[in-house]
Amino acid sequence: MKIGFIGLGIMGESMCENIVKKHDDTVYCNDHKQSQIDKLEAFGAVGCATNTEVAEKADIIITMIPTSRHVKEAYSEMLPYLTEGKICIDMSTIEPDVSVEVANTLKAKGIQFADCPVVRSKADAIAGTLGVLAGCDKELFGVIEPILSYMGSKVIYMGENGKGLAAKICHNTLVAQIQNGVNETLILAQKLGISIDNFADAVAAGGAQNFYMNAQREKLKNEDWSTAFSMENMHKDISICAAIAEREGFSMPGMKAAKAALDGGMEKGWAKEDFRKTYKIVRGDAE
Repeated sequence: MKIGFIGLGIMGESMCENIVKKHDDTVYCNDHKQSQIDKLEAFGAVGCATNTEVAEKADIIITMIPTSRHVKEAYSEMLPYLTEGKICIDMSTIEPDVSVEVANTLKAKGIQFADCPVVRSKADAIAGTLGVLAGCDKELFGVIEPILSYMGSKVIYMGENGKGLAAKICHNTLVAQIQNGVNETLILAQKLGISIDNFADAVAAGGAQNFYMNAQREKLKNEDWSTAFSMENMHKDISICAAIAEREGFSMPGMKAAKAALDGGMEKGWAKEDFRKTYKIVRGDAE
């Protein structure tokens, strides 16, 4: 099976690289930046000039692109070139209902579709140890699971179309709330004369232990805001959650507190920096 990969950004570049290294057939790729295509060609991928060229040549088309608008545009563009029996896997993080809409459009033409967003960071994309949350027909999951395993060490079937994205949005909202809780308590601890290291050790010893504190303590100490997961991406995800919660009539005060910190970071122009920089918002920095 020939695979096509569209979207070679921070995560997509390394995800596609893992497919090229592990798949025993041709891997096509495309991106709006020629430099990204060139990088993947160096690993053995075949670059394409357009999304439609990928759609024509590949049996399985994977997309990893920024927003619902981009996903809808990409699949509308490719639809005339997608023939019955082809498989499309969208690994972007977008609104679940938009993904279901795309799925229904493609399935009406005999094209199979799965939403398979990923969790964890760039380092895991490089290592091929992402978590992949799949939403699709159960039969299709059995077909695509080996391909998803090129990129992820934990591939989990969440249910029908849209359920992978529903799980991803809930997951990232929880991450944002954990991060906001760490920020608040860590700053209070320092006001009470407790160092970051001492507080992190105390958290690790008790029931509040969490991956975020373990992984970020040194970067928080050094106020290192280099990007592993951008502010704009986390803001996008929690904004999707806020819209879903409002639609469901479900109050989420913890989500709103985390979103307020992310709103503040976006207003300060920190979109491309790591979302951990909301630490400065919680601390009340004037910058």
